[in-house]
Amino acid sequence: MAKHKHRKPADDNHLLPDVHGARELPTVVVEGYSLQLRDKDGFVGDQASQTAFRELLERWRRRRRSKGNDPLGGLHSKELTKKALDQVLGKKASEAADVVHGVIEEFAEELAWVIDRFMRHPSWKGVERIVIGGGFPESDVGERAILQTAALLEEMRISVQLGRISHETDDGGLLGWVHLIPPPLLKGHDAILALDIGGTNVRCGIVKTRRRRARDLSKARVIHREKWRHADDGPSRKVLVDRLVEMLEKQMRYCRKKGIDLAPFIGIGCPGLIRKDGSIARGAQNLPGDWESENFHLPSSLCKRIPTIGGEPTVALMHNDAVVQGLSELPFMRDVKRWAVLTIGTGLGNASYCNKAPEAP
Repeated sequence: MAKHKHRKPADDNHLLPDVHGARELPTVVVEGYSLQLRDKDGFVGDQASQTAFRELLERWRRRRRSKGNDPLGGLHSKELTKKALDQVLGKKASEAADVVHGVIEEFAEELAWVIDRFMRHPSWKGVERIVIGGGFPESDVGERAILQTAALLEEMRISVQLGRISHETDDGGLLGWVHLIPPPLLKGHDAILALDIGGTNVRCGIVKTRRRRARDLSKARVIHREKWRHADDGPSRKVLVDRLVEMLEKQMRYCRKKGIDLAPFIGIGCPGLIRKDGSIARGAQNLPGDWESENFHLPSSLCKRIPTIGGEPTVALMHNDAVVQGLSELPFMRDVKRWAVLTIGTGLGNASYCNKAPEAP
């Protein structure tokens, strides 16, 4: 594949460095991400995803059905909404609540075991805090599972703090791009476009840096976004890319209408190990079509369809979605040296970080 070059804004003819999947950032190093640890049953992370939770719930229900009673009704576990499961939890002393509580406990044991395995990996050595992101923690079921996991880790004498991502779930995978965009591209602009592509949903939004309010970008905010649950539509890879372009163009029209000055930049977060040239080495199996093909390069495709933003050549960069979501927490992680993120979604995303020492004044 030809190396994909990016240009700075029109007033500077130097080429930007190739920074897809960047590890070395101004204040933090990405020590590792998209780890695929294995055991005898396959990939370790597969046992602590939302998909795994639903499969576990279905196993519990099959055991109940074999005795002639399924208190959760006729819908398959994959079709039960988070809201429906949360409502079951709210019903005290019911058979359905007993099933869900049992599944939460078993899932928490799996998640604690997965964390233990990650903590043994060299790139996670010394991690003091793990932020939990993805769609799972936004439900009562997810929150209880995480609390139970924290208690189990304490019993296992694994010294690590667990915390929830501090932003809305739909915002984290967009906000992290303010820490990844090359600074020259932000000059004279106050907002960026970002995409968060997951195995179930795509989120597209406008992120205002609000740097004047906080130089560490802790006040950055998603001011407008759209969410598409592509898993319901089952699109081909081409159709998904077409829809990404439509979503981006819609956000650009919004910015023109509101007088928002967009940087000539598109940040793309997606699952998998991202090569320096912006292609995907592995880990994109939950996305429609072959995203690991040598003939597919999403940043180039988007730049071809959206060649300029505000009259300046478009730069599109790609990184792993868990890395981006974790970086949304960067301003709030300065009190620890080593930290990590787990995103519990269709799969289990992971990334670990090491903060750099602050520069002397």
